[in-house]
Amino acid sequence: MSTQSPNHHEDITKTSSVNMTTTTTSTKTKAAAKAGTNAAPKQKTQMHRRSRTGCYTCRLRRKKCDEGSPMCTACKHLGLCCEYKRPMWWSNNDARRKQKDEIKMIIKRKKLSEKSSHTIQTSINTPPGLSHSLPTSATFSDPLDRNRSASIDSHFGFNFNSPQHGQDFAAFATPQIHVNGEYMFPPFSPYEIDMKTERQIFINDIPTLRESTVSTFSTYQTPPPPGTILPSFPLEGEWTEQVFSERRESLTEETFNANFFDFACDPAMASSQVAIELDDGDQKLLDHFVQHVLPTIFPILESNQHGSISSELVLPSLANNKGYLHCCLSIAAQHFKSTMGIQNEEIDNDIMRHRYATITWLCEALNRDENHQPILDATLGLIFFQCIVGRPEDTLPDIPWHQHFQAVVSLVQKLDLAGLVSDITKPLAHTPFNMTLTSWIDILGATMLGSSPLFAHTYRNKHLSINNHSLGLRELMGCEDRVMYLISEIACLESLKNQGMDDITLCQHVRGLGDEISNTEVNEGTLVEPYNANGTLSPKQLSKNITAAFRLAARIYLCSLVPGFYPAQPSCMGLVEKLTAVLQLIPSGVNGYDRSLTWVYLIGGSVSVPGSSFRDFFENRVAQLGDVANSGSFGRMTVLLREVWLQYEAILAAAEAAAGTSSLSSETPQQQQQVNAHYVRWREVMQIKGWDYLLI
Repeated sequence: MSTQSPNHHEDITKTSSVNMTTTTTSTKTKAAAKAGTNAAPKQKTQMHRRSRTGCYTCRLRRKKCDEGSPMCTACKHLGLCCEYKRPMWWSNNDARRKQKDEIKMIIKRKKLSEKSSHTIQTSINTPPGLSHSLPTSATFSDPLDRNRSASIDSHFGFNFNSPQHGQDFAAFATPQIHVNGEYMFPPFSPYEIDMKTERQIFINDIPTLRESTVSTFSTYQTPPPPGTILPSFPLEGEWTEQVFSERRESLTEETFNANFFDFACDPAMASSQVAIELDDGDQKLLDHFVQHVLPTIFPILESNQHGSISSELVLPSLANNKGYLHCCLSIAAQHFKSTMGIQNEEIDNDIMRHRYATITWLCEALNRDENHQPILDATLGLIFFQCIVGRPEDTLPDIPWHQHFQAVVSLVQKLDLAGLVSDITKPLAHTPFNMTLTSWIDILGATMLGSSPLFAHTYRNKHLSINNHSLGLRELMGCEDRVMYLISEIACLESLKNQGMDDITLCQHVRGLGDEISNTEVNEGTLVEPYNANGTLSPKQLSKNITAAFRLAARIYLCSLVPGFYPAQPSCMGLVEKLTAVLQLIPSGVNGYDRSLTWVYLIGGSVSVPGSSFRDFFENRVAQLGDVANSGSFGRMTVLLREVWLQYEAILAAAEAAAGTSSLSSETPQQQQQVNAHYVRWREVMQIKGWDYLLI
């Protein structure tokens, strides 16, 4: 790997500090307004870090969510719809505002109903601890339920994860005394607890990002009507069966395994202090990276986990890996330049300065030949982050992605990652994340070059494995692993074709791989939009739809290897139409997943003929993305497709002019085949234009 110093190289000597800290404020206890009691004095207590997996209703209300299942305590008490899977209204500001107004109306009606329906005598004694609260389905503990918030358990002396004994509920098991048409409750009043949590990032002791949430927990319980005989507690049979039934129902659309990957770093560091010494200009780049680049890195993985996996993966490396830090700052400058439309020497200097620093650090680290994991992180970052930022018209000098990938292959071999994931005698509890990312780049990158994937033998063994076939590709980028392995096999077949494989053998292999692709469709069922009945995103259905799109693109890629192939063949046109129908089931727009299907759009679009519904559909999706469609791999793919279409149409126009007619429809099938046999292949256009893209 060689390096080239940029024209404007600055030595970083100014240092400061970036402290990412989490500050929390405390709780205040107040008596319920409806009970007419006095508010208890404010108390300060330390809160834990904000959860990343709270329900979307509490997020919208900016309330603390205790993550109860199937409903959190706040939503259950207020009668709200508790949604842990991303709802449709979350991605639209107007829809969020409307949903928030509806929630306010529901809460208002509930409060009015409670005040008008019941008159409750209460005392003004100091409220007791939370251990006297009646349990709900959210606090009932079962083996499948998630752990409750540590902040609640540690500060209020109630263990939500342990079974309770009958004596704990003696006050509620004793029938209340009915006097003059009213109930006399034990000598304490209902009350509410407001918990305010603030999370703030400080850079050089200056606050930048700030998040604040307030959550309310209430001990108020609606009393039964007069004359009701209360059963003893705990209730047996029906209530517990209902809780388990609700839990089983909630698991029908569970997400993928959140602990599938081994990230080779400590995710807990993402929540602790991260100190980085940077000058003022680089601090702005770091802030831009965290706010605008980080959330877009792994959209499929984020949708599977309903939380920020990217920050837990990236932030620890920023603090401990100098090469990775320079890589991210270079990417941030590149993203800032493209999104803000800035064209000046200063931003170009920032890009090249950090790019050069990254390459220099990598060369020195490779020469030392030790501590290979941080080197692999930085090298993969150089390759993959370029797929997110930048525009096709960028002209700043850079090293081609496949040259960086040679270093990745060497590092993977030194760490024996391929051997670890292939060893059937010692299956790994967690798949190395870097091996999964490497496989994604290796398989689809091989199709860019017309060569075999460098770890093709590993994918072949995984494909044939019965109990150990997954590399985590489905969890990371959406496509089922076995379909990706077959794309690897097709790339190997293309490489053999380029080396002179005879047509008969080639066609036999094409037929065999076609059958293997068909085998992945068994028991797939009908494709539908990836949403649940309540409008939330279904990660599993999204994965099925993405897999179907990659499977059709793989068929098109395989058919293009057959001698005599041309796009206007009925079989090819039929596959393109089927692909268009499947892509319609993928969420669109800025918050959709079109940018995760760059390779699919490339393969399908490159063989779409004029008048194909694919072209109109594609342009519509590009319009929905707005300016984002011009960035990263998707933007480069868009430019490439339009160039392919332009050259293909020029060939058709020249053929029509030579035939002396305005349409080729009057020509014989043989003449049409001769014209279409000269269709422009997308890889040839890249070579002619000097483009060296990784379109994944």
